[in-house]
Amino acid sequence: MSKNSIPNDVTGIQNDALRFGLSGVKSEIVGVHPLQPLMESDGLANVYGSAFPLKMDLDRQIFSRGASSSMLGLEAITGSLDDFGFEDYLNDPRDSDSFRPADMHHGMEVRLGISNGPAHPSFI
Repeated sequence: MSKNSIPNDVTGIQNDALRFGLSGVKSEIVGVHPLQPLMESDGLANVYGSAFPLKMDLDRQIFSRGASSSMLGLEAITGSLDDFGFEDYLNDPRDSDSFRPADMHHGMEVRLGISNGPAHPSFI
């Protein structure tokens, strides 16, 4: 490290204000403005032609069909293929072979004392 460089390490995350802008708590909590997707779509239409945003939306609709575990095409076109999230590390519990959806009737029977056992059968 040269003597002129200053480490910019905030809570273990490298914060590059020139590349990503200044970050604040409000920007992490508040969602996007309702017009932002429309503005981005108009910008893409101005640069690449009016059919490009329609093609992107059609591709997103086609690739979003199917099982939630096989979204490779959707991740590739949205750019989230390089993101490493919670579901990548600990898996989605719905994809497990031992997962059984909750039976509302059994849960209510356990709550009323009619039936024995856990309220949710996947806790067995």
